[in-house]
Amino acid sequence: MNIYDTAHRLAGEIRASEECVRLRELRERAYADDTNRVLLEEYKRLQLKLQMSMAGAAGQMPGEDMQRFQQLASLLYMNSDVQAYLLAEMQMQKTLADVFKILTEAAGVSFDLPENA
Repeated sequence: MNIYDTAHRLAGEIRASEECVRLRELRERAYADDTNRVLLEEYKRLQLKLQMSMAGAAGQMPGEDMQRFQQLASLLYMNSDVQAYLLAEMQMQKTLADVFKILTEAAGVSFDLPENA
């Protein structure tokens, strides 16, 4: 058994899954509107900045960025197409995190953070 062949088969199964197909459809619908696209791109940029700052030494995002992120989130979640897409994306992220955990446990590798982190 070649581990890379198995990984490619898993990737194909994920790509073909109902959840992934639905996510692609929802993404296309949400990004079809130019205003939504611009707002989603800014939201994603700020989301990544937030995640990186929380993981970094500072542990905090600048207040104006956090405020802008919260405003964008409130605005985006009022649009049913965008809300459905963002919720489906969060669910897919959770599923992929669960799969990653299964794989790391099988390999005997731990990525858990210490309790006092």
